Amino acid sequence: MQLTVYNGSPRGRKSNTALLLKHFLEGFNRRETNSVTMKYLVDTDDIQEHVKAFKHSEYVILAFPLYTDVMPGLVKKFIEALEPVCGNAHIKGLGFIVQSGFPEPVHMRAVEAYLEKLTRRIGCPYLGTVVRGGVEGVRVMPERMNRKLFTLFYELGVILDREEVFDPNILKKLAPRETMAPWRLGLFKMLQPLGVTNMYWNRQLKKNGVFDERFNRPFN
Repeated sequence: MQLTVYNGSPRGRKSNTALLLKHFLEGFNRRETNSVTMKYLVDTDDIQEHVKAFKHSEYVILAFPLYTDVMPGLVKKFIEALEPVCGNAHIKGLGFIVQSGFPEPVHMRAVEAYLEKLTRRIGCPYLGTVVRGGVEGVRVMPERMNRKLFTLFYELGVILDREEVFDPNILKKLAPRETMAPWRLGLFKMLQPLGVTNMYWNRQLKKNGVFDERFNRPFN
């Protein structure tokens, strides 16, 4: 089984997307005869090479994050560049992995529907879409706290090799609730006035020198 994987994160090789793919591909590569070609869409100068690789792939996985419910521009650019491939690709299966910092899978369902429709337009079988929220903190968590998550991605890769489709039971385990549990929502509302919920984002704003501009409204 030959698999081409596109990492659509702007963070490229140091992204949460790359971390999830690492465990997914460990499961997929358990069979020695399988092969994987990894592509990073952040390497935008290679867009035509990305499209060429797509057209000649056996199976394809496109993985990317959502930023406030929106796919990165480089992912959209790649998808639009696939227009000449529609109906001409001989791909046996196309699947997607979508992750977000927001914990609620409901944020990703519209993109999931779009991706399923995109697969039909390209004209190839749909492997399914992995939807996983609450991923932003994965990189800074101890490995033991991510063990269950990483195991699910590993098993997803194992079963893709065997069944040639994403296992629906694992997809459900990766997105167990559509919205935040009431107790978590209540806790979030309690912590919000204390500024605790903004600590990470404020740190990122300060790191990039735009903290004092965080309330600007340039499009008004």
